[in-house]
Amino acid sequence: MKVAYILNSHPMTSTTFIRREILALEQQGIDILRIALRGWDAQVVDQEDILERKLTRYVLRDGALPLLLASILMSVRRPVRFLRAFRLAWSMSRRAERPLPVHLVYLAEACRIVLWLRREGAAHVHAHFGTNSAEVAMLANRLGGPRWSFTVHGPEEFDKAPSIGLAGKIRRAEFVVAVSSYGRSQVYRLVEHALWPKVHVVHCGLDAAFMAAVNVPSLPRRLVCVGRLCEQKGQLLLIEAAHRLAADGTDFELVLAGDGELRADIEALIRRYKLQDRVRITGWISGARVREEILAARALVLPSFAEGLPVVLMEAMALQRPVISTYVAGTPELVIPGEHGWLVPAGDVDALTQAVRACLDAPADVLRRMGEAAHQRVLERHDANRETAKLAALFRGPKRLT
Repeated sequence: MKVAYILNSHPMTSTTFIRREILALEQQGIDILRIALRGWDAQVVDQEDILERKLTRYVLRDGALPLLLASILMSVRRPVRFLRAFRLAWSMSRRAERPLPVHLVYLAEACRIVLWLRREGAAHVHAHFGTNSAEVAMLANRLGGPRWSFTVHGPEEFDKAPSIGLAGKIRRAEFVVAVSSYGRSQVYRLVEHALWPKVHVVHCGLDAAFMAAVNVPSLPRRLVCVGRLCEQKGQLLLIEAAHRLAADGTDFELVLAGDGELRADIEALIRRYKLQDRVRITGWISGARVREEILAARALVLPSFAEGLPVVLMEAMALQRPVISTYVAGTPELVIPGEHGWLVPAGDVDALTQAVRACLDAPADVLRRMGEAAHQRVLERHDANRETAKLAALFRGPKRLT
């Protein structure tokens, strides 16, 4: 069976879970046609991502002319379907965050993709995220393409659900995948009860290299925070907690692994609190380097304000590291406080400071017990082969999964 994956940008350092999913599906006999709207010139550091880019077709890479020709061809060959797709694109632009011309570009992208799908014999189309990639997949279906589905992650899709027409996409899709039970509940909120059976939970999975990892916990007074430097990840609050710890003489080192739009603000706060000798920002690093940073740390801390279900929590737990995170979205489904680490209320700098201090002061045997329990938890819930088997079953013929 051939399934086309439609992605906004691929590959990306922040979405390695999609690459893992694709590779796991291919190991289970699903032929994946990789289609991305953009991303051919994005900075990637992993060799696996460099290879993935070579396997990906890019819709916008050749400029506007192929989109125009594909649109003309579809309007001539399938005028009724083209008109229906045009009307759908127009309806998606109403009350949308982007104007009608952008949605017409999505229609042109769908026209080009439909020609590829027909030529390659794709039987199903799947998109990741309920944003523009899902709209392009939906329009491709309206033009006569195969049945389609998408995975919703959050939190961005839920934050702007009306402006991206998320409810309409859910109604028109063959099925919808959520990465956590919390995510499924947010999809339930958007559509009528009769459509709930089309929503399924398929967790993001880790490959065998992570799942088989058994490492004795490292015990330096070092913590690592992995993620895009942005408002939703809570790094500014973490710097506030670091300031309090430094002020009372606590010995620690903090590594922020990642980059993003909030980097300048974070660096300014680090300078303001004179934490340059305690806090280090790595910038974008490879998956191998992320693994090294986690292994070199006592624990991973992720003080998120909003999330879907962070893959980096799974990675740290698979590497037998306790985690410190917040009671948001799907995180409490994975992390049990006291067993796998610490959870605190989002935005509570006092609770975050106390949790970090408790982690730094925890005896070696407590950290080891937490790390072992965390590894077992991920093994039970996030094995890539088991989770993608659920997705493959949906591709082959949707049925209710529990």
